[in-house]
Amino acid sequence: MRLVVISGRSGSGKTTALQALEDVGFYCIDNLPATLLPVLVEQMNVNAGGTRKLAVGIDARNQYADLVRFQEVVVRLRETENLSFEIVFLDAAAESLLKRYSATRRKHPLSSVEVVLEQAIALERQLLEPIAKEADLQVDTTTLSLYQLRDTIKDRVAHRSEQDLALQFESFGFKHGVPLDVDYCFDVRILPNPYWHPELRQFSGQDQPVIDFLQAEPEVQKMCQDIRNFIESWIPAFKNNNRSYVTVGIGCTGGQHRSVFIAEQLASYFKDVMDNVQVRHRELNSQ
Repeated sequence: MRLVVISGRSGSGKTTALQALEDVGFYCIDNLPATLLPVLVEQMNVNAGGTRKLAVGIDARNQYADLVRFQEVVVRLRETENLSFEIVFLDAAAESLLKRYSATRRKHPLSSVEVVLEQAIALERQLLEPIAKEADLQVDTTTLSLYQLRDTIKDRVAHRSEQDLALQFESFGFKHGVPLDVDYCFDVRILPNPYWHPELRQFSGQDQPVIDFLQAEPEVQKMCQDIRNFIESWIPAFKNNNRSYVTVGIGCTGGQHRSVFIAEQLASYFKDVMDNVQVRHRELNSQ
């Protein structure tokens, strides 16, 4: 059986993620008390009737005592025979969550007369820390639309087999902040910048004029090779440590040229040797 726990702060897209998994055949349950997870798994094994994929939403609506004991639950589940278990934690920048609540006019589950929205958002992150630190995959939804989030969950989670390690390369611009969800981050701002060539400025690292420019630079080729060697050397250790997901951030100044090119080059290489490789360009996707 495969069990995916979806958690995260309110407004980060948990409902959308569960719906995406339901669309591809997962049996989904929202807002289950965390301590009931082992019981649910046992019952599903007995009465599954063919259902082998289960997704459960757990968030701050849980009792505090259940959240505190979450690590105990995780240990028990990881020791369960014939169970593939993973945790996906969704989050977004506080400013983004504030805007989402303002747009929908929903009430935050932790807000009250004494606790204003900004305080509730910060408090929720503290309450969910026991889950966040156990997460196999963290997804930063700050710049994702609902459709992009659905695609991300389907590509990275639903389509990953139980034995796969899912590898994602994410380009970004440092001037817009480092993504919340990267495991490794490589800074490529020291490389020649196409932005300073007026004829290249309008293009991205996916366009042939920029590709030709960067491929001609020995420093760029060496950077690609060094990052590739690092990842290739450590992938066996990730797998041996039962890692399900690895996200590699590639950052340049604006997230349009150098980081996009290198992320594409790396993804192209690893797609030939791994089954589940994705590439995402944060700044290009948000335009």
